[in-house]
Amino acid sequence: MSALEVADIIGIISFALSGFLIAVHYKLDILGIFISSFLTALGGGIIRDTIANKTPYVFDANLPILLVIATLVVSFIFKLHHITNFEGKTAFIISDAIGLCSFAITGSLIAIESHFNFLGVLMLAFLTAVGGGTLRDILINKVPSILVSEFYGTVAIIVGLITYVLHLFTQVNLFNLTLLFICGVSLRLLAYYKKWQLPKL
Repeated sequence: MSALEVADIIGIISFALSGFLIAVHYKLDILGIFISSFLTALGGGIIRDTIANKTPYVFDANLPILLVIATLVVSFIFKLHHITNFEGKTAFIISDAIGLCSFAITGSLIAIESHFNFLGVLMLAFLTAVGGGTLRDILINKVPSILVSEFYGTVAIIVGLITYVLHLFTQVNLFNLTLLFICGVSLRLLAYYKKWQLPKL
């Protein structure tokens, strides 16, 4: 299994969980919960593959859909829908951070594989990481996290930048990407708990 496939699987599971938790918080019905989870988990990947002129992974393989369904089933079994204050709960914060960094890495790798330039790699990393969550937030009439959350989209851009630098030095391997993933998640969690924000006008 390649680094891209591993990152994609981790991102899908993590974002499916965060989509589930936010849907429960907003008291959506069963269909709403499924749509929120599917959009969050698969929306960014569809945007990524479309821009890269590839058949979206979710339309070409059954694994992504099975991962989302399995995540939802496990969430119901462990009664995660009883979590009320989702924004203050570790489950949501960590799953969202893991999904963000995983998809930033997959976006970067697909861009590099498609011979995108530096800007293209950063943009695809950003859109893949925040695309699904943004679609979800718009659907439930919530201000997207990239506009208000502490150091959210910035982490995706930083991860994309470092992936591109690793590519320039031919150091894109599972070990380095795992290290980058851990650092990216740590940065996102640190920014969340320390309330780091970009300057505002």
